[in-house]
Amino acid sequence: MSVAPLWTFFLVGYLLTVLIETPILLLGLSGFHRFRDRIIAGFWLTAFSYPIVILVLFPLMNQGFHRWQYLAVAEVYAPVSECLLFWFAYEQPSQVDRKSIIRDMGTIVLANLCSFVVGELLGRSGWL
Repeated sequence: MSVAPLWTFFLVGYLLTVLIETPILLLGLSGFHRFRDRIIAGFWLTAFSYPIVILVLFPLMNQGFHRWQYLAVAEVYAPVSECLLFWFAYEQPSQVDRKSIIRDMGTIVLANLCSFVVGELLGRSGWL
């Protein structure tokens, strides 16, 4: 893939990912987090992981690796990095109980899984 289509895919993919993941984060993150922070998380977490997945890992892994290997690396990296980032930004162990932390991390993983599935379905149908 040349540079121009990669950047187009990046921009469209970022917006689509935010549209899919933000409602899940709005509904799923624990009540400890303000509504505004949930909205910000939808844009910010994707802005952190998506450039690495598309602009770094995709070209790097496209050099002699199978697609499943790229997907394995990318789809583990994205939720793990987002969970860590969210943890450092929002989770204050003295203020949040363990159940809320698990709920928040599970919600982030679920949001990533949903955006992956939708992306795969759109890709297979020819929309992406």
